[in-house]
Order: sequence, then C-alpha cells, then structure tokens
Amino acid sequence: MKPPSVSPSLPFAAAARGVRRVAIIGGGISGLAAAHRVHELDPSAEVTLFEAGDRVGGVLQTERRDGWLIEHSADMFTTREPWAVDLCRRLGIADELIETDARYRRAFVVRRGKLLPVPAGFTLMSPAMIWPIITTPILSPLGKLRLAREYFVPCRRDDCDESLESFAMRRFGREAFERLIQPLIGGIYTADPAKLSMAATLPQFVELERQWGSVARGMRRNGRDKERGTGARYGQFVAPRDGMQRLVEAIAGKLPTGCVRLHSPVERIQYANGWQVSVRGASSSQVFDDLILAAPGAVSSRLLVNVDSELASLIGRISHAGCCVAIIGARRSQIRHPLDGFGFVVPANEKRRIIACSMASVKFPGRAPEGKVLLRVFVGGALQPELNGLPDGELRRIVIDELAELIGLAGEPEFCNIARWPGMMPQYHVGHVELINNIEERAAAIPHFALAGNAYRGVGIPFCIRSGEQAAERRLHSAATVSSEA
Repeated sequence: MKPPSVSPSLPFAAAARGVRRVAIIGGGISGLAAAHRVHELDPSAEVTLFEAGDRVGGVLQTERRDGWLIEHSADMFTTREPWAVDLCRRLGIADELIETDARYRRAFVVRRGKLLPVPAGFTLMSPAMIWPIITTPILSPLGKLRLAREYFVPCRRDDCDESLESFAMRRFGREAFERLIQPLIGGIYTADPAKLSMAATLPQFVELERQWGSVARGMRRNGRDKERGTGARYGQFVAPRDGMQRLVEAIAGKLPTGCVRLHSPVERIQYANGWQVSVRGASSSQVFDDLILAAPGAVSSRLLVNVDSELASLIGRISHAGCCVAIIGARRSQIRHPLDGFGFVVPANEKRRIIACSMASVKFPGRAPEGKVLLRVFVGGALQPELNGLPDGELRRIVIDELAELIGLAGEPEFCNIARWPGMMPQYHVGHVELINNIEERAAAIPHFALAGNAYRGVGIPFCIRSGEQAAERRLHSAATVSSEA
C-alpha cells in the first residue's frame, strides 16, 4: 500500500476554524514532550493526548512511602545530551535536579563471584588511563596486552553496520569484551551484543575508528573521553529531588485543562482530509488536523496497518525485549559490602541470573530512611528472556540469593517488589539505522503526521524528549509553511 500523498493545504476543518486540532497517541515521556511542545509553540492549538492506561508517564513511575522513594524504571538521566535538562529549565524545575553523590562515583563488575571496581577512566569501550588497566585484576596479563594492542589493530574500511560483539572483539579482544565491555553495555541496553548495532547505539566509537584508525588513538588525540563523555561519566547524571515522576507531573501540569484523556485506548486511525481517531467504547471517531503517534512500536505498527501497511511492517521489524526490576529495601546492617559505589554489572559469562544492581540510595539522597538501603536489581533482558515470565515469588528468591552471594545480604529484606516491563525495551539490531531511515522517509509522506518514541533514535529519557519535541516541531513548522504559502 502506498502512503497517502501529501496534501498541499490545511485540512478543511482547520482552515474553517482557524484553530489546529492536534492528536497525540501515547502518554509516555515522548508523547508528553510532544504535547508540551505543541502547546508551547502554538498556545491556540487544541491538543488532545490519548493514553490507554490510568496515568501518564509510561514506564516512569515513582512511589513514595514510609520514607522510601522508589523508582519503578529509570531513576536518572544524563546531562550529556541537553534535551531533558533544557526541558526542565523551561518547566521551571531545573533547580530541583540533584547530582549523584561525588563520594561514590564508581561501579563494580562481577568477576568469579567478587565485586571488582571498573578500572578508573574506563569508558564503555576504551581506557582513558593506563595504570588502572595495568593493575586491575579483572583482566589477565594476556587480556591486558590484547587490549593495549587495539592501538595497532587495522581499522575497518567499509561502512557496513557491525554488531557490538564483532566490533569489540575485533578491536579489543575476547577477554576485554566478555569481562568489561559486554556487562557495561548490557547494563544499559539489556540487549544481545551479537545483534546490537554499533551504528545505532555507539556511533562515536565507530567514528573514532574511521577517523583515527584506533579508538584509543582517537580518544587521546581529540580529548573526547574527557570533554564529550563517551563513557560512564557518573557526574553527568541527575534526577529530580522528588523522583522521576516529578518530571512527568511538571509536564502534565503545563498542559491545557482537559488535554489528557486517560483510559482511552485508540483502536483505529485513518486519514481523509483530517485524521479520524477512534477510541474503544466511543460512539464515534474524533477528527484532528494533525496526528503524532508516540505509542510503543507494536501499538504504532498495529494502528498504521490501514494507513500504510508498508510503514506498519517496517515498524513491526523493530524487536523489543522485556525486563524485570526487583526493588529491595533492607537495613544497612544486613549488607556486608561497604556499598562504596553506584552499583555493579554482571558479565554474561558469569552465568548468573541478574543483569545488574543499582545502589539507588547511594547514588542520590532521600531515597531511603536513615540506616536503610534501597537497591534495584535488573533481571531478564534479551539474553535471559525466560526469567521475565517467572512468578514474583520465584524472582524474589533468585534476587535475594544472588545478593546474598555478591554483597553479603543477610536474612530477608524489609521488602522486595517486582516491577515488570514486558516488551518495553527496543532492540537496536544491526541494520537499525537503515531501517529507521526507511521508516522516517515513509512517515514523511503521510500528511499531517509524525512519529515519536524510543523505538527509533535513542532509548534514554533525553532522546525520548527530543523525539517528541521534534515531532511537534515538524508538524507545526509544516503547518506554518502551508499557511504562509496559502
């Protein structure tokens, strides 16, 4: 099916009323950012945000109880990309952002059941300092020599996409990949490194190889490791003092009254001189001039079948993985480990049943009552999908047993809650950039339409905000262009 041809003029309804009606489907952070940006740029526009659930914010959800501040998914965002911080400034909550505790800005990696510090200065894929690599017990002498040889490994000359595993092993060797690179990146993407696209997730390292012939040489030549932050720069992460839901509430609070429609799952969309949006249970469809589709990939694919089946098929090719987060509250006296870091990651070759653990109350103040500790343990992901479906009780037992072995958790914690996010993490597999280019080209041919969300060009909160805002700007810029031409 060909996409509808682009209309050269405004839909009749908008031209007659003089007011644009904009529909946004999906109330996650991307949809909220899109709605806010539309209202910010054109306060006269009538914005309607459709959310199938009983709350906006998507996976961002903060629970406050008895002195605990519990995040059910992401608990911070990076300042390296400016879009989230910039939105906070415009919302008036920038002064509520807090930084991570400078005393404990390091992480650990599990090696033979022990927590060992990630070498100081080691980015996601290269050391910035030599001595910490020489002295680390994570790598063997041969592994260290192979890592050092990256400087002299011939660079790849073609432009074909490559998996993380292929790139890392080719440049740094198997040992550095398995013991450092895979767990550090696995803790971010919960992905299969044999499928994860370098071009889509870590293009800066591909460019370093292409430009300088070596990742290490490039980082030393242009100082990118210090100035642009290609690795885990723990000081570049912030969070609202009262949790991530504060960001959600701040955006929602700026939207016009009646803008958000909860319990409104959209069942069908179609374009005929305006967008007709049908909500389950409604007696008739509603008509809008513009549509921004900010729903999860699977929902977007389903809704687009009757609009452009080829675009629906392309979006359907984006794989998604699930993940479970075990949120644990315990007395500090129950844990033997000094908890002098932000958390630890677990290499796949350790054959354990957890991906990573974030020491939430160490990173930020106000997350746990005095004398207590809040931990968040990640389970499942693309490499262990069978764990995602286990009952809560079994997951709790697995997590508590693992923490007993790794950080010396003694006895039962005060609580261990399970947050489940099935199919919520897009997997940027090899070829993802080309796929998204095709999706965006196809979407651009549909009149008065834009896509937004984490399935396309970035999974973190700043990228989701940028995606939503860009979708809003494209629609309003297009409308302004058409109006001026008319």
